[in-house]
Amino acid sequence: MKTILFLTGTRADFGKLKSLMMAAENSDKFIVKIFVTGMHLSNKYGRTIDEVYKCEFSNIFPYINHDSIDYMDRTLAKTIDGLSHYISGDHPDLIVIHGDRVEALAGAIVGSLNNILVAHVEGGELSGTVDEIIRHAISKMAHIHLVSNHSAAKRVLQMGELPSSIHVIGSPDLDVMLSQNLTSLEHVKDYYRIEFDDYAIVLFHPVTTELEKWKQNTEEVVQSLVLSERNYIVVYPNNDIGSDIILRCYDKIKDNTRFRIFPSIRFEYFLVLLKNASFIIGNSSAGVREAPYYGVSTIDIGTRQLNRASWPTILHCDYSRDDILNCISNVKPGQPASADFFGRGDSHIKFLELIESDVFWAVKHQKQFNEI
Repeated sequence: MKTILFLTGTRADFGKLKSLMMAAENSDKFIVKIFVTGMHLSNKYGRTIDEVYKCEFSNIFPYINHDSIDYMDRTLAKTIDGLSHYISGDHPDLIVIHGDRVEALAGAIVGSLNNILVAHVEGGELSGTVDEIIRHAISKMAHIHLVSNHSAAKRVLQMGELPSSIHVIGSPDLDVMLSQNLTSLEHVKDYYRIEFDDYAIVLFHPVTTELEKWKQNTEEVVQSLVLSERNYIVVYPNNDIGSDIILRCYDKIKDNTRFRIFPSIRFEYFLVLLKNASFIIGNSSAGVREAPYYGVSTIDIGTRQLNRASWPTILHCDYSRDDILNCISNVKPGQPASADFFGRGDSHIKFLELIESDVFWAVKHQKQFNEI
């Protein structure tokens, strides 16, 4: 029986990996283990490991990988150390990682240096920050690439990866987004004590390459929200360097009745709120990936999502107050985007078919560069 280790470091990547975890967990052909680290264990960010526990996976291992967000390199080093010790006692056959966080990079490094197959979910994507560098570095260390669309597949191929190692399975969060089992808006609003009938969602993350202006940029964003006189559901940023600047600005509006601020929101509940929002504003991938599928308009601020997928429902602006307010004034509902570009909500099915095939496990641990 094969052992599959999933690594999750944030609420976001858990939402992406959850359907794949469950597909493998529910199969009698695999032992599933989950290495939970990063933001999940931070009380400040809502201790989202509790959401992992609620799913009742059989084998969950928590690991605290940082005591400060100021040094991403040290977080990487500590994650490598913790994961290396973990797998030394129980060697998995496969490590599954997602995206572009340092935790995923640690998983790729540990797997590749310990002769363990590494599967990378959603490689080949583009963005406007250091995240893109990390994502591509992970792809070069991974043995198997589970990409969201053919554009991403082409980029991974361009990096010298073998065509036989690249599989288009779509974006796994669509498995949850398109599910018929999401709860009602009324239940979610009652759960989080949200009294707004009309609201927008704010998800604004730090951009680590723009820290010298980050206080000014964040103040412009927050003041724009205040001046717009709209209702907002605000979710804390991720814990990259610069997040404390954002949180200090949020402290100034915590008593404003038009804002409800949360360290984290359960992924399924977040989707319900997003689906019913007037728009989403900030620089989260949710604005350029999830929101278009619901026909929810996005105001994308700054450079963090530079070069990501573009839809008619997405308005782009810089950090200036006038530009942001102009977008808020002109935002309009749109038509849902075609699900074909990021899949059809069946990523977990395609994933299970792959890992149940002999071809999947026949991948060579010694990688070769594919000349084009």
